[in-house]
Amino acid sequence: MDWGLHFPSHIDSWMWVSHGEKQGFSYYMPYDSIGSDVYETLALCAANTKTIKLGPGVTSPRSRIAPVTARAMATLNQIAPGRCVLGIGSGNTARRAWGMPIATLDEIREEVGILRNMLKGEEALYTEGPNKYMDEGRKRYVKFLSPDWEFINKNDEIPIYIAGSGPKTLELAGEIADGIILLGAIGESFVEYCMKHLKIGADRAGRDYKSLYTIVLSAYHILGDGETLDSESVRQSVGPVAAVCLNIAALSLVNNQSNTGNKLGEPLPDDIRNDVVQFKDAYPTQEDEMRKHQTLYGNYFLWNEEYASMITPETINASCLVGTVPEIIDTIKRLESQGVDQIMIAPLPDPVTSIDNFYDNVMSKY
Repeated sequence: MDWGLHFPSHIDSWMWVSHGEKQGFSYYMPYDSIGSDVYETLALCAANTKTIKLGPGVTSPRSRIAPVTARAMATLNQIAPGRCVLGIGSGNTARRAWGMPIATLDEIREEVGILRNMLKGEEALYTEGPNKYMDEGRKRYVKFLSPDWEFINKNDEIPIYIAGSGPKTLELAGEIADGIILLGAIGESFVEYCMKHLKIGADRAGRDYKSLYTIVLSAYHILGDGETLDSESVRQSVGPVAAVCLNIAALSLVNNQSNTGNKLGEPLPDDIRNDVVQFKDAYPTQEDEMRKHQTLYGNYFLWNEEYASMITPETINASCLVGTVPEIIDTIKRLESQGVDQIMIAPLPDPVTSIDNFYDNVMSKY
């Protein structure tokens, strides 16, 4: 099992990531949304680490145009050769933090195609318009200019991972990505659902879904004496990350309903469907339409009483690593048997303490 870190980009992240590398973490993939700029953060991490793999977790086609993302990643690859990975998603955080709609699956598909070609040093067909920066459509072939001047590194491959929870996103990942980032998929039936739709997409492309590198992003909490899943200390510890992950899953199912006509929550398994779907309303706000996103995302990683009733033992078990040390290790072994390659934790609010705690109690005993 590989171990990864995921927390908002911070200009001081390199100190926490360097410490995590020494403790055996092999990936750091920060947000390209809330926090410091992701590529400046990653450049500092690259300069202060030796082995850990680095990349946005995740960027979006509507946050940065594909040629700009390609240049940023190829530059990072020059600083940390062979240690770069690229996570792409619809922009559930990045776009909605601006109060704007997320990217479509077609946009993600196009983005991946452009990035693959450019990162190999090849031409890619890039399109703008209609209704994208200009009224009329324009297509042009793009590539890196002066690639031999050591501005960028196109020789070391950069795997592309798609993040998602909705069935169509999972299927797209199975079809075109090198890996998948599953958000809060810890419960057995939740993982089975994700793998089922990865396989559908992989089968469509004649691929083996088991060849995809599979990451599960989650919060963790080791139960102390007298603590249970109902304990307020547990709920507040994992609640913010659980709410973020399950809110994204729920919103993806709302989109799936509008696009397919399925009932809300389909095709999630029955045992978790209602628990997950309720998180579509996890962040209600009374602010005016023009500014409500500022309130919502300004407190994104803090405990919020508005979703307190949704953080139950059932939703904790579905989305988080919580239990005694033996119970958490058993859960990770089960996840590995289901095809998961990496556990990526969100070590909040104190990265160093959380990293050390996870290493001492879980990683060192796995």
